[in-house]
Amino acid sequence: MDSILRLLMGPWTTYIIWVLSDQGPQRFGALKRAVPGISTRMLTERLRMLQGAGVIWREQEQTIPPAVTYGLTSRGNDLRGVLDTLGHIAERWKDEGVFAEDELGTV
Repeated sequence: MDSILRLLMGPWTTYIIWVLSDQGPQRFGALKRAVPGISTRMLTERLRMLQGAGVIWREQEQTIPPAVTYGLTSRGNDLRGVLDTLGHIAERWKDEGVFAEDELGTV
């Protein structure tokens, strides 16, 4: 459990997995736009880490500039149930006002 929590709790990691789970395979630029606030460097680091862990796949087309697409592997798809559950909890908490701007400074 410790190892998977360390993997998922890295900066932006769960958000990236959620975007790929929700929106399917993404090119690098589209993924960067889908994760607001992430830097190019951080996205690159997280993607490399997730690829190394076998959670995502990377496909590069030999074009100029190279077209690189990322998606979830079967290991990454194993996390869909967890993400769906978190999504349901987030909706319930939102309805309860947990994410109100005055409480967390967001939304």
